[in-house]
Amino acid sequence: MSRILWADDEIDLLKPHVIFLTERGYEVETVSSGDEAIRRISETRFDAVLLDEMMPGRDGLSTLEGIKEIDPGVPVIMITKSEEEELVNTAIRKRINDYLLKPVNPVQILSALRRVLEKDKIESSQVAKDYLEEFNRIRALAHGASWKEWIDIHRRLSRWDIEVERFRNIGLGQTQEDIRREMNSAFARYVESEYAGWVHGKKGPPLSPHVVDKHVLPLLEAGQRVFFIVVDCMRLDHWMAIEKLLEPYFDMRTDYYYSILPSATPYARNGIFSGLFPKDLAEKHPDWWLEQAPDEGGKNRYEKQLLEAQLARKKVVLRQQLRYVKIYNIEEGNSIRRQMASFFSIPFAALVINFVDMFAHGRSESEILRELAPDEAAFRSVMTSWFQHSALFEILRAAASQDARVVLTSDHGSILGKKATTVYGNRETSTNLRYKFGNNLGCDERQAVKVKNPGDYRLPGGSLSKNYIFAKENYYFVYPTRFHEYERQYRNTFQHGGISLEEMILPCALLTPRK
Repeated sequence: MSRILWADDEIDLLKPHVIFLTERGYEVETVSSGDEAIRRISETRFDAVLLDEMMPGRDGLSTLEGIKEIDPGVPVIMITKSEEEELVNTAIRKRINDYLLKPVNPVQILSALRRVLEKDKIESSQVAKDYLEEFNRIRALAHGASWKEWIDIHRRLSRWDIEVERFRNIGLGQTQEDIRREMNSAFARYVESEYAGWVHGKKGPPLSPHVVDKHVLPLLEAGQRVFFIVVDCMRLDHWMAIEKLLEPYFDMRTDYYYSILPSATPYARNGIFSGLFPKDLAEKHPDWWLEQAPDEGGKNRYEKQLLEAQLARKKVVLRQQLRYVKIYNIEEGNSIRRQMASFFSIPFAALVINFVDMFAHGRSESEILRELAPDEAAFRSVMTSWFQHSALFEILRAAASQDARVVLTSDHGSILGKKATTVYGNRETSTNLRYKFGNNLGCDERQAVKVKNPGDYRLPGGSLSKNYIFAKENYYFVYPTRFHEYERQYRNTFQHGGISLEEMILPCALLTPRK
């Protein structure tokens, strides 16, 4: 039974309303002044408060402040004669949950109480119903889905990732995980059958090498000032989580594209900046292609040069030299904060933000970070919290005041590795967990895609025996020697480079400052 406190200086006239609520299962205690209301709140717990706005002595707004100081979480419904906008706005700022205009009838009061007391229950019930309908729609859509429909499937699943976490009490988490796995299995089959055609000109989705041409160049050619921002390893659900934080500053339009394979920084981000597939990049700019570099960062050290070469190839002439910045850590972020004014005097700036990818890699090595982000929902929460306090958010807010267009995207996503699959290769085989290249690689082709001829995927060749493999679904590669040791070590780590919706289907948002 819910306990209600009702404060009104004419409470005796409201006895019929009190009886009506009592008959419907509420326990109602009445007081006739704000001071009495605050005293009772300090003495006992109530599930909700009905509060008259006009009382002699301590008025409703003052009483509201006193109540919230004692019990910040108790829902308060204010009852007022006034429709003045400022009064309502003040009450909202002081955290009322609902308000009613006098005269009120018992049914209005009952409805308001149900809204504040049973909101989660009502919403949870509706969410469960909507989810079942959506579950069936997604399954039906996946049969024979085109690349555009796979984007729609991933968008729907990503929205439900967020909703399911918000209503975790209704127990849809496992179902969502199951449908994700089912869809990724079907998506891997689809990519395996279509990808070679896409990279050789068959009509398909925009891919990494098309991002600048499709989204950035038209703005530059129209004379706009452009900030091109690549957030390394940002997934679609990450973008959905931070998008609402940018709504006060920008009108936003989100488009989508597919990461090339491997869905990893050395290939996908170089593909974005160069406008070339890896095979063509290796042939056209051999000095800038570092597939065998000893560290991930070293493989992307020529991004500015690759972007300048792409602009020159497309005959785009800038009034000033483009500005390129890569932010790895807080110090570099603070340095950009100090230099922000200089950014707004140039026509084109490109920024790479590495926090999300570094966090994902660091989490694999740190028990503390694993504890901080044990799953996708927690990873999304960490990413959102970081963004709110980041140099990136500050840069974006500043850009909104400078009439600059922002193209914000990701180079690849990541997936939580859950299942190990055996890989066979020699000592020269690459070390990545979701993709590998080397000579005569062996794998279980039910759990990975094997590319015997790298040229089929427009990947660099080499020896006649060189091939690539890409993990499907949420598998990760482990050698047969010490299999169980490494299976345990890398289980539930965020990885990328393979074939999954989370890694390959990515947002590319155009942010236009609000007038």
